[in-house]
Amino acid sequence: MVKKDNTFSLFDFCKKRADKVRVFGQESLDSDGNLIPFIDQAALVTHYLQLKDSTISLPYNDKANSILNLWYEFIKAEKQIHSYQYGCVADTLTAYQGFLFPDLFQAPFQASKNPKFTFIDLFAGIGGFRLAFQNLGGQCVFSSEWDEQAKKTYYANYGEVPFGDITKESTKNLIPKNFDILCAGFPCQAFSLAGKRLGFEETRGTLFFDVAEILRRYQPKAFFLENVKGLVIHDKGRTLKTILNTLDEVGYVVPDPKIVNAMYFGVPQHRERIYIVGFRKDLGIKKEDFKYPEQKEVTKKWIDVREEQPVPAKYYLSTQYIATLINHKARHEAKGHGFGYNIIPDDGIAHAIVVGGMGRESNLVIDFRQTDLTPTTRIKGEVNKQGWRKMTPREWARLQGFPDDFKIVVSDASAYKQFGNSVAVPAIQATAKQLLKPLQENGIIGK
Repeated sequence: MVKKDNTFSLFDFCKKRADKVRVFGQESLDSDGNLIPFIDQAALVTHYLQLKDSTISLPYNDKANSILNLWYEFIKAEKQIHSYQYGCVADTLTAYQGFLFPDLFQAPFQASKNPKFTFIDLFAGIGGFRLAFQNLGGQCVFSSEWDEQAKKTYYANYGEVPFGDITKESTKNLIPKNFDILCAGFPCQAFSLAGKRLGFEETRGTLFFDVAEILRRYQPKAFFLENVKGLVIHDKGRTLKTILNTLDEVGYVVPDPKIVNAMYFGVPQHRERIYIVGFRKDLGIKKEDFKYPEQKEVTKKWIDVREEQPVPAKYYLSTQYIATLINHKARHEAKGHGFGYNIIPDDGIAHAIVVGGMGRESNLVIDFRQTDLTPTTRIKGEVNKQGWRKMTPREWARLQGFPDDFKIVVSDASAYKQFGNSVAVPAIQATAKQLLKPLQENGIIGK
């Protein structure tokens, strides 16, 4: 007789579409009497469960505990769970927490039990910053991300559902006080107001303003921001100047930003991004106390991250698709443009992976290992026999420095988007290590 599986997986529950799931009760209402959406309830509950044994004071402690009790009653009724089935002494919430949320407590990337410092993860995506800082002994005490698919990946790997839109005051108010470091790969915006005036006020209306506002309000010891390298020249440099002036106004010493290329930190991807770090002025840390990591040599090639086994035929291009790519590139070359597909040689370095078809087309590879080229998806023409294929999501994960036990739990389309939007973990970690040095050397955080 097969034993019935009564376990409750929050991720499986969310696959029903978190925006359609409703768990009702007085506890599930916000201060205005509106129902807290299920995904936001999940953020409260998972943050609470991950941090309830820490020394962090959670501003939502009572609300999260109340919702957890509501969930407990709801799930127990839905699954028809009884304490005697699993040898529990009493019908208590504590007895069932590990049973009801196995995927939360078994997420592969858990924070250190004895963290050296704390940080928050804004515009979190799939947690590239989190992974880097956890590897250095940090504990994430707050995460925020608006994309629902990215939240699923984040939860599957860290056991925590990020809070939602950080531009909302209600979300900002959930951030615990006295965290050490703010991390944010804030999205690139037009910064249409930048350059007309200098200072804090002109960043309003951009997502950077929300980062600056959180820095002003919570005054963490340090921050680490990441953005596209085009930020350096945007609006003839006035946008970056406005950002730096704003960071100065909210109380931070900011060493000169630097463009860092991920290919010098153990991933075969030519990915240049601007890094901006800062230290709270009253800590006495000077600009010259911080040094960006040296960018010395390239140690990995594309072949080093290629899938070990032949990949499915669905990743191979159709003959008609290849013809379209060739014609498209020829048209641009005739006009003197360099647009079009690129094939990365085995000993080559991938171009920066980005969201959209162009990101895949600029990183095509030749791979003859797959012999079964029977189409498994609808295509025009037939699967090519010249070995042309796009990289897989796992290969993109490796290009960004994510370990192979990082779970990919979404569709290929979503996975490409998530890895394309992510930070390169090894480059972030190398810079984060440098960021921590003056804080540790001055006894501001633990070593």
